[in-house]
Amino acid sequence: MKMNNNPINWYPGHMAKTKRLIKENINMIDIIYELIDARIPYSSKIQDMEDILSMKPRLLMMTKSDLCDMSVTKKWISYYESLGYQVVLLDLTGKLPMKEIMDKTHLLLSGWSEKREQRGLKKRKIRALVVGVPNVGKSTFINRFVGKKAVNVGNKPGVTKTLDWIRMNDEVELLDSPGILWPKFTDQTIALNLSGLTAIKEEVLPIYEVISHIILSLYHYYPNLLKERYGIEEIDEEDDLIPVLDLIGKKRGCMMRGGEIDYDRVMALILQDVKDGKIKGITFDRYVDKTGNTQ
Repeated sequence: MKMNNNPINWYPGHMAKTKRLIKENINMIDIIYELIDARIPYSSKIQDMEDILSMKPRLLMMTKSDLCDMSVTKKWISYYESLGYQVVLLDLTGKLPMKEIMDKTHLLLSGWSEKREQRGLKKRKIRALVVGVPNVGKSTFINRFVGKKAVNVGNKPGVTKTLDWIRMNDEVELLDSPGILWPKFTDQTIALNLSGLTAIKEEVLPIYEVISHIILSLYHYYPNLLKERYGIEEIDEEDDLIPVLDLIGKKRGCMMRGGEIDYDRVMALILQDVKDGKIKGITFDRYVDKTGNTQ
């Protein structure tokens, strides 16, 4: 099946404003908590703010670890650790590993603390900027971190619109930021990964292409999940996926009058299954080692 390979443009005004505000306030920040989705640990990593974000120590947090394929995600953890990152896995449905987060925060800021002491400066709260792509779980992370409902949470991109300070305790205060993407996606797979896992609003990319990407990714990497969830065992990749949608529609009762398949309902159902975490144990970004082998 042929996909549209034209660059994808999606850049709401508030994202450009967010980048400007982060740049203006970066000197106030001590550490960056960068959140990425453990199911797409490459696609969900912010790609065009490295010049700004690299100015500060960064703790990389992989959210939604309860939904990822841990065997693949662990390869990405090793990769990022080889680049010098401290990495923490987060299951946002439960309690955060606060000790690990704070231990790694203090490790990254050990030089900062010593410099302040040497200069005779008073001890103050650590200022952490929380960044990530839309719907990666920033607001849920902050609410778990603070221990109360501090910010709005929504299972859709674009809930947070401004930079907001959240004071937690005597040790840390967080600066929340809206989800950030980059102006143009030249890599179609990254765009489809982000759209399929709800970081890009559904109306930006053709829904058929997004659903096709989800189904084919499951077929290539997790055929057992595709069979268990939708009863699909074989796919003709040279053809379109209408026969696959027909089978899913019949199995799940997505029918219109006259017995025709309601394709809009079928595609919405698949996207909702991913969004709601009903399809678990998946990591769509595949790690390619130094020999060129895909892991």
